[in-house]
Amino acid sequence: MRVIAGTAKSLRLKTPAGMATRPTTDRIKETLFNMLSPCIPGGIFIDLYSGSGGIGIEALSRGAEYAYFVENNKAALECIMENLRFTGFSDRATVLRQDVQTALRNINEKEAAIIFMDPPYDHDNERRALEILKDAPYVTRHTLIVIEASLGTDFTYLAKLGFILEKEKRYKTNKHVFCRRI
Repeated sequence: MRVIAGTAKSLRLKTPAGMATRPTTDRIKETLFNMLSPCIPGGIFIDLYSGSGGIGIEALSRGAEYAYFVENNKAALECIMENLRFTGFSDRATVLRQDVQTALRNINEKEAAIIFMDPPYDHDNERRALEILKDAPYVTRHTLIVIEASLGTDFTYLAKLGFILEKEKRYKTNKHVFCRRI
């Protein structure tokens, strides 16, 4: 896995051994960031279920002002810390070793530009996170929330939680869902 573009372009990132994380492939990451690029520069990026930190680091490389990384797995946390040091972004990041629900309540920002989450598939973690995000003060109608999920994950509940589905990008095995607060 590598950084696709920006100030850390082409740097190879470490990933945790085993199957506890599913690093987003370079091809999907490039497609995702082509869609996100207008929202990144100067913004706050929140990377939930961070794994190796590759998504948040890509955002920092492309001009995000600051990034939060939320991860509970010890091996993944070590990778995030090492990858931040290697890319030189440690001073522009906070790594939270907490479950996502706790971390979302501990983030104190005026406004997040992008919140990205890639939770374990098919465990309804997306809904639990969105239930907290609907009331989070840093989530405004300008905040873009991107969820990586299995193709079969149902998001018909978004409107009930106060979100609008802006776009859905499907790949062979998963999808990205883009939503905002109404």
